[in-house]
Amino acid sequence: QVQLVESGGGLAQPGGSLRLSCTASGSIHSIIAMGWFRQIPGKQRKLVAMITSDGSTGYADSVKGRFTVSRDNAKNTVYLQMDSLKPEDTAVYYCNANVIPLGKASTLAVWGQGTLVTVSS
Repeated sequence: QVQLVESGGGLAQPGGSLRLSCTASGSIHSIIAMGWFRQIPGKQRKLVAMITSDGSTGYADSVKGRFTVSRDNAKNTVYLQMDSLKPEDTAVYYCNANVIPLGKASTLAVWGQGTLVTVSS
């Protein structure tokens, strides 16, 4: 079993910053990619940023130049540094990992419980 635990959400003012963290634990052979999605009530969950095990990254157009995803492979942890926050960044942010569990040959998509980010003055 693999779990993701997130931290770092909260309230920020427009133009401010927040940093999210997500750590994977459990029976893990390897992690292919980790990243962040976000969801507004009544809307689909959307990709924010992803990073692969070799450090390749991808971002939604709406966050390019403002958000930075990074990863500590030794700690099975992914970070999302969010700068120049806007009210439209308000959402529940979910950590995601594509994992190969111990003793398995196929990947498993795992989700965190979500952390609320609110950007408001």
